[in-house]
Amino acid sequence: MRYCFPAASAAALTLALAVQAQAQTATEAPAPVEVAGDGLGDIVVTAMKRETNLQSTPIAISVVNAQALKDRHVQSLLDFADGAVPGLRVATFEARQSALTIGIRGIVPLDANQPAREQGVGVYIDGVYMGRQHGLNAALFDVERIEVLKGPQGTLFGRNTEGGALSIVSKAPSGRFEGRVSGGIGNYGSHNPELHLDLPEVHGFSFKLDGVLQYQGPTTKNPLAGQTGWNYYDRKGIRGAIRWKPTDSITNDFSVDVSRDSNSPFYSQLLNYNPNNCAAGAQSASPSCVLPGTRYDTLTGAPRPTLPGAVVEGKDRMTVADIGVPQQPSVDKTHGFTNNFKWKIAPELELRSITAWRGVDVAQWDNSGGAHRPPVVAPGCTGATACNFSRYSLANLRQRQFSQELQAVGSLGRIDYVAGLYYFNEHVSDDAATPASMRITGYTTASQTSGYTYEVLDPCFFNGTTPAGSQPGCQSIDRASKVNSKSYAAYGQATWHATDALHLTAGGRYTHDRKRGELLLSRNVTPVAGVNGYQPLRESWNRFNPMVTVAYDVSRDVHVYAKYATGYRAGGASSRTSNYQAFDPEDVKSYEIGLKSDFWDRRGRFNLAGFIMDRKDSQVDISSIQFVGSSSFNNLVTINAPGTTKIRGIEAELTLQPIDRLTLSASYAYTYTRIPLVPITVNAGGVTYTTLQRFYIVFTPRNAASGSIDYALPMPMVSADSQIRFHIDGNYAQATQTFDQFATRNDSSFIVNARLSLADIDLGQGRSTLTAGIWVRNLFDTAYVYRRDPSNSLPGAPTTNAVSASLNNIMGDYGNFNAPRTFGFEASLKF
Repeated sequence: MRYCFPAASAAALTLALAVQAQAQTATEAPAPVEVAGDGLGDIVVTAMKRETNLQSTPIAISVVNAQALKDRHVQSLLDFADGAVPGLRVATFEARQSALTIGIRGIVPLDANQPAREQGVGVYIDGVYMGRQHGLNAALFDVERIEVLKGPQGTLFGRNTEGGALSIVSKAPSGRFEGRVSGGIGNYGSHNPELHLDLPEVHGFSFKLDGVLQYQGPTTKNPLAGQTGWNYYDRKGIRGAIRWKPTDSITNDFSVDVSRDSNSPFYSQLLNYNPNNCAAGAQSASPSCVLPGTRYDTLTGAPRPTLPGAVVEGKDRMTVADIGVPQQPSVDKTHGFTNNFKWKIAPELELRSITAWRGVDVAQWDNSGGAHRPPVVAPGCTGATACNFSRYSLANLRQRQFSQELQAVGSLGRIDYVAGLYYFNEHVSDDAATPASMRITGYTTASQTSGYTYEVLDPCFFNGTTPAGSQPGCQSIDRASKVNSKSYAAYGQATWHATDALHLTAGGRYTHDRKRGELLLSRNVTPVAGVNGYQPLRESWNRFNPMVTVAYDVSRDVHVYAKYATGYRAGGASSRTSNYQAFDPEDVKSYEIGLKSDFWDRRGRFNLAGFIMDRKDSQVDISSIQFVGSSSFNNLVTINAPGTTKIRGIEAELTLQPIDRLTLSASYAYTYTRIPLVPITVNAGGVTYTTLQRFYIVFTPRNAASGSIDYALPMPMVSADSQIRFHIDGNYAQATQTFDQFATRNDSSFIVNARLSLADIDLGQGRSTLTAGIWVRNLFDTAYVYRRDPSNSLPGAPTTNAVSASLNNIMGDYGNFNAPRTFGFEASLKF
């Protein structure tokens, strides 16, 4: 077996082993450590289902604490898209901001928005698994820390955590009267008031209330009067928590939360025109003009010219859309409750119960593509629908989940143990429609600059008589599906402290998954089992995922470990196919070594990890646009790639405190990925061909890095504990793919954020303090394409066996730029 570590990374690992004072598998995001003058402080994590010191925990973890979230002005998980944690990749779904793609160590699904498709990274809020990525971009409440667990977490966290887990830990009620009121204003009309209130303990009950509002106006304006622009959000959320402590040995935490996220997607710009030089004639004369996984001998027709007024802009984000179109906000509503019960029966045993019910309701309204998404209009168009354009992507989703987890956590002599039972039940349904929303009239020639008119189509009637518009009750549904997923698991893990320095951990988890799904509508037709290959989903899977770790404390400040772990992602079916095409689970094996160390009298910390992951039956996506008459459909087929997908990497992080109150941090992640060539069967003109196709892992840069500087300057002339705090960070990521089957890459990125504040101003008698500051994200207003879609620059997927392909819907690549520079002022009052 050949391992693909770069030479520079191998040298770094060797050097770290030699000095024994430089180790880390937990690549902490910049500034999770304190900036005080007492050296780098301890960081407490709960990755092992118990509180442990991060530096002595043999797991690759990144920790972002409350201060780091504030310094980076992180309001939602999408703000991590700048690369604050190099091993963590976050991107928003094209159609709306509230659905996120989250990846760790090269485990990144292209489209986990389908009801019968699973994520590869588990997201947990206070120990509760979030079954869908919908609604994940809601406002964060009062967060104590975010733990990024890297690598398979199949033993303690379960299925769908083969890349890792993102664990969000909320601040619990304190039992004291205290609170925080904060608010700020910024450009694009942004404002973000917050209230966090703790009430005194009464008869063993403590109460906490959190309320959050976050608003930002659109950064790309919509020329159509009265319509929403793009990259707009209006988030509202409230959370109430009650802690009951009837005795010293019993703690019960109950919380309920409700959020509403109203948002619009990033604008999809036309980045270029006919970049593959597609022209009618033999396909061999246009070698770049072929959709991967297809075969054409002849190309017919011609690429469509851009509509009058349309703009080709691939270098910078547009502040005003070229053509105004109907656009209203998408709305995600999330709600749920969690009950976390702990009973310390004896020093050797604590029983826990985590009970949760959650739901999310999504109404998607996406017209960000405007004139750039197919079907596109041609000069001289005539007829009822031939002049229609601007596909309005509408989708609704309803999800409800219930989970129950029982845990036994304790110690017996030199053995620490965790055992548990888990149950998860999820019901999801969705539907989608893609009506046209605009029409051009008087458009007869490609060079026409006057005499044409853009008209908004009736929101109910597609062509004046047929109910097929965007208005609810008038939509012609492209697809609809429903699925019920159940999961049962039993797990256990034990750590034997063989000596004061040697620690051996072993564990395993047995999982039984069951999925029952149906495609209710496809292409506006009700599927019938056995017709055209359609079959309802009726599948079950069983897995046992073991884990073994050997850890050794070289000294009080130097720790090393070696770990073997496995994970798996459940199978499913694609509701974007007419036959509800099913796919199998994928499995991953991971081998990891790591070092963690403090040095220089705890003024330095260097952590390093190297990992090898082998994934079998990788779920890869084939995305294409299919045209039926004047309509277009997004067809997405998920298949299991044969062979072994190789993922290799290095993660390193260095933190220094050269002088009191100054902290310097740097982190780096190298990730190599390789999916074996996939044989694809193609029918053209009645002849069957087999081609070998290259697939890619999306949103995973080969190299990514982040660095930060934090400095605190005492200001005793203001008040005893007040200080000026300065923070700046820079985050780099190499270019990545957006789609599994396209070699087309997005842009590389480098984003800088900063914050300057006057903190902890005593307002009298030490009871209240005020902090005020200014912040900026994307300081240099860097523009880069984070999502590039070549679907409109290549021939569409054929709907019949053919030897020719039409160029009549080709225009160019379209894509989305990152957010522009945002800045503002904020103040926070603690009492």
